[in-house]
Amino acid sequence: MRRKYHKWFSPHLDRDMELLVFGHAGDPVLFFPTRTARFYDYEDWKVIDALRKKIENGAIQVYCLDSVDRESFYCREIHPAERIIRYLQYEKYVLEEVMGNLIQDSNPHPSIVAAGCSLGAYHAANLAFKHPQLFHKMVGLSGRYDLTTSMEHFDDLFEGYRNETIYFNMPGLFIPNLQAPEIIAQLKKMEIIFVVGEHDVFLENNRIISNNLWEKGIWNALHLWDGESHKARYWRHMVQLYL
Repeated sequence: MRRKYHKWFSPHLDRDMELLVFGHAGDPVLFFPTRTARFYDYEDWKVIDALRKKIENGAIQVYCLDSVDRESFYCREIHPAERIIRYLQYEKYVLEEVMGNLIQDSNPHPSIVAAGCSLGAYHAANLAFKHPQLFHKMVGLSGRYDLTTSMEHFDDLFEGYRNETIYFNMPGLFIPNLQAPEIIAQLKKMEIIFVVGEHDVFLENNRIISNNLWEKGIWNALHLWDGESHKARYWRHMVQLYL
């Protein structure tokens, strides 16, 4: 299995960013890391190894991204308005530097898969739902799609602060009110898959966004797993089935 490490200085983030690419061909998969995790964690957790056959067969090429969660959503030292701004800088890095440069140069493809586990599922869904013309599939595993909600040991990451920018970057908030016919039409072309444990704290969050999409006539699948299923040993099985 081909494995390539990349590192460059990101002008959008004003810092070095790293990532790993697995595979030589196939659908490019943007694989977003879990909460505050790193680009190498899916490899360390054997999630990439679970995809070995698909990668070696050239069905998919997986781009394991790094995160800036500790500088954005989980940076309590800055105002919530600054947290979402830092997130948008990260989004620009992904869209323009990873997708626009790296993927276009190494594996030009008409559309891309967005995927992630836990907070990575939020990253995948938000990017794909805001830019559906760029993606043909979104896979969210054990995801949370509204970071303004508080549940058990997961806090509102904006501490009660709200503004328009936060609203338009929370799929759980903007999807119910989505009216733009061109965006809805593009979302209807996308394969949208949610997977979550029956005892996962995010279960209801998944049910709500799935129902909200169906209310717009947007196809999606919600798969429930036994127990909490919010760990790497479950994600290793999920990616084989759904990615």
